[in-house]
Amino acid sequence: MKITVLQGSARKKGNTAKVLSWVEQELTSMGHDVESIYLHAKNLKGCMGCGKCKETPESLGCVQKDDVPGVLDKMVRSQLVIFSSPLYFWGFSAQIKAVIDRTYCLYTDANTPNHASLVEGQRQAMVATGAGGYDDNAEGMVDAFTRMQKYHKAVNAGTLFIDSCTTPDAMGESVQQQAVAFARKIVS
Repeated sequence: MKITVLQGSARKKGNTAKVLSWVEQELTSMGHDVESIYLHAKNLKGCMGCGKCKETPESLGCVQKDDVPGVLDKMVRSQLVIFSSPLYFWGFSAQIKAVIDRTYCLYTDANTPNHASLVEGQRQAMVATGAGGYDDNAEGMVDAFTRMQKYHKAVNAGTLFIDSCTTPDAMGESVQQQAVAFARKIVS
């Protein structure tokens, strides 16, 4: 299976990256083709809401000249996309939020009988980390991710939220086991 991982953390070796490393290792050991994209190193601009992308959706066209169309192209060519982010103020980091907003170009005629999507049927999963617990903290992020699948016409393969994060070195074997189990779940 072709898998694209969107690493939305500003810290290349932070908590989210540590959890993703275990997920990616397990997916690779299972024989999947995994490509990780470190979004913080990319030139990503937010959606302007101009609607120009809807004029030629199959081209992933956008009036902005940045790295998002290349990221979206890799997403479209994947059977599974993993969105990952640390929890920032009850939501996604700016890096991944820019990409999520720009996925607006992937679908047309939402909420109508003609609703079409370039990622219809694609499996999408989410990995998130945070210092606090899930309750009164991560629900909004998970809800936003789940709602996105409606517009993408994608399959929610699962979410993994690791709480009480301090440093990557403080994550123990139990977190690694959760990451491995999650990797197995999202491809089955």
